[in-house]
Amino acid sequence: MPEPIRLSPKLDARHYAAAFQRDGMVQVPDFLTPESADRLEAALKTATPWGLSLTDAAGKGEFLSPEALQALGRDGVAAKARGAMTAARTGFGFSFLAYQIIESFLAGREPGHPTHDLLQLLNSPEARDFCAAVAGETGITKIDAQATLFRPGDYLTLHNDTGVGERRAAYTLGLTRDWRTDWGGQLLFHDEAGDVPRGLMPRFNVLTLFRTPQWHTVATVAPYAGAPRLSITGWLRDDKPYIEQGR
Repeated sequence: MPEPIRLSPKLDARHYAAAFQRDGMVQVPDFLTPESADRLEAALKTATPWGLSLTDAAGKGEFLSPEALQALGRDGVAAKARGAMTAARTGFGFSFLAYQIIESFLAGREPGHPTHDLLQLLNSPEARDFCAAVAGETGITKIDAQATLFRPGDYLTLHNDTGVGERRAAYTLGLTRDWRTDWGGQLLFHDEAGDVPRGLMPRFNVLTLFRTPQWHTVATVAPYAGAPRLSITGWLRDDKPYIEQGR
């Protein structure tokens, strides 16, 4: 039986809280044990039934399961992709592969998938309290999660996560090795003038926490990128827990 997904035993929120309060974001290297990060990466590369997450022409998000993608066929998926680009051209739009961890876990699909183990870990007091302490947030009751895979041409346009009061902070857990900066895919933070004061390259086993609302994008992955951009993403929330009890 594989080892459960575990946090690094060296984590100390005090090392990161001041930087988060100063900059509105912080990166935590080696968030998981090396064995845990390796196990997640392997599952995302070889054992995950990816669907397609994208916007329609009006900018409304939609998730297409693997079964829905097969039913649509190549032409149907291409039409959906054109709609997403229409939304992105004038406002909010995105297109990338996704695995809905919470929905799959609660429905009992893909039992034993390592991301389900990660979801339970993130909602344990150990991980939840660490993230809340770094972000300086009280009352965090749950941390959600989805897995994402950005292929060449995938993107997430400018947004700031407003309009959902329960989102107290956002996070990404990078699971991408040996990325080249010219491959795109950076998490970019934008100021009111439209400039990019900070851009963070995809990295492996690095947790990025950032304050919301805050303008940000994921840069389009270059057509010549030599690998997928893999991550787990979500929010720290103060709503009813998904999982009543952590591990």
